[in-house]
Amino acid sequence: MDDKPPPQPTRRPSPHQAVLDEVAPRLRRLRARSGLTLAALSGTTGISKSTLSRLEFGQRRPSLELLLPLAAAYQVPLDDLVGAPEVGDPRVRLTPRALPNGGTAVPLTRGPGPLQAYKMLIADRGEPDLRTHEGYEWLYVLEGRLRLVLAEHDLVLGPGEVAEFDTRVPHWFTSADGRPVEILSLFGRQGERMHVRAKPRG
Repeated sequence: MDDKPPPQPTRRPSPHQAVLDEVAPRLRRLRARSGLTLAALSGTTGISKSTLSRLEFGQRRPSLELLLPLAAAYQVPLDDLVGAPEVGDPRVRLTPRALPNGGTAVPLTRGPGPLQAYKMLIADRGEPDLRTHEGYEWLYVLEGRLRLVLAEHDLVLGPGEVAEFDTRVPHWFTSADGRPVEILSLFGRQGERMHVRAKPRG
């Protein structure tokens, strides 16, 4: 006669625990996609590197206090951290943003990451007000005429023309003729050059 006790039923994790277990791999994927280091993410969120590392490997229970700044840093809804499917919708939510001196920018990348893409509608911004900042920018004119002031250069670009420059050089751009101009912009952190050139127009 077999005296072994009957096998105990296998306990399945609760639906809530299953959701929490998926947070860690999502956080790892988001940081890999963004190109951020733990140190950079820590500086953005105020969360220590050790806590971020434990979160990414499931060694720290995710809380709203930790997830809210992470969602803000990655510019994604909180649902993307706790409720997104393994393979998410690749489409980017197009949310227009007003530019300081007139015009609109529509982010085309989820951000943050090594490169950011924008579609911009630029209005007449008045007199040149040259600025500098870290980074490297690539501009492609879709429609209209763009005036680009870059240090001592004052240029006009038409549809299909491209400019790229180090944004530590004083620069400013606007509509060249008072009518809106539509452009694509790629912006990278310093050293992230795009290596893109326009095909010469025949």
